[in-house]
Amino acid sequence: MSQRPQALFAMAAENVPQVFPPEVLARLRTSVDIDPDLVAEDFTDPRVLDALARTEILVTGWGCPRLDETVLAAAPRLRAVLHSAGSVKSFAGPGVRERGITVSSAAVANALPVAEYTLAMILLAGKDVLAARERMRTARTSTGWGVIPGIGNHGRRVGVIGASRIGRRVLELLRPFDLRPVLADPYVDERQAAALGVPLLPLDELLRTSDIVTVHAPETPETHHMIGRRELALMPDGAALINTARGALVDHDALVAELRAGRLTAILDVTDPEPLPADSPLYDLPGAFVTPHLAGSQGNELARLGLAVAEEAERLLAGEEPAYAVDWAALAREA
Repeated sequence: MSQRPQALFAMAAENVPQVFPPEVLARLRTSVDIDPDLVAEDFTDPRVLDALARTEILVTGWGCPRLDETVLAAAPRLRAVLHSAGSVKSFAGPGVRERGITVSSAAVANALPVAEYTLAMILLAGKDVLAARERMRTARTSTGWGVIPGIGNHGRRVGVIGASRIGRRVLELLRPFDLRPVLADPYVDERQAAALGVPLLPLDELLRTSDIVTVHAPETPETHHMIGRRELALMPDGAALINTARGALVDHDALVAELRAGRLTAILDVTDPEPLPADSPLYDLPGAFVTPHLAGSQGNELARLGLAVAEEAERLLAGEEPAYAVDWAALAREA
């Protein structure tokens, strides 16, 4: 690509200025000819169809309409899709792969804030911070300084379920700390786990032996309620469960029963359903800490996604391979 190729935004229009703030948009426009005021929210829009006929690169994001055969037929020059978010499963139809269109995703960039959130919650859970806050709120006082047995992050075992991008990033962030991470993932072998620097355990053993369990598996038919009544019962008394993956991976009824018994605590950034109904006990149970799906890119973190796209566009212009090409073979088992 010796000249700036024609590009088109395809996402919810409100996301463009957040993901591509002025400095990031300016960098993107050094590589592609793109109009931030023309955003494809609907591929049947006449203005969009006219632009699509000339488009070589689609810059997609949350809210992108599906790229079906009709859309692809209207875009004969399309050669690359640069996605400014995570998975492309919701919009990239089979024709995209069959036509040999290059597809890149900012999933790696989006994994970082989720991993950072997870790390923060692991450390807080290890110090019993959330439960201590609830006790102070109820008692309206504290006992003052004193040694509290049974808490702390020295040698605590952290079970990571899923060597996804986020799971791997969590393992990286855990390395400087005096924690003992372990991994469960049916798609990882002993050699691969060793390369990640962690022991590989069967899921049941991980649950039985971990003080903190953090879930980073994709949502597939096989993983629906993978953490159910039996699995939760395996976790030791006082253990904490963290879920930043998908709400349906955890059986909420079974989790509520454990929380009511006071045996476990849970930190949930994702729920099933999402959002929770107003009468959900998870809002009120002292062992539950629920946040509104904010672990992923938020606020100023969104610019990191746009920057990842701008960098990929620069690689395409230089004739290089994308750094974050979508692995079509692995897509079926990703979130």
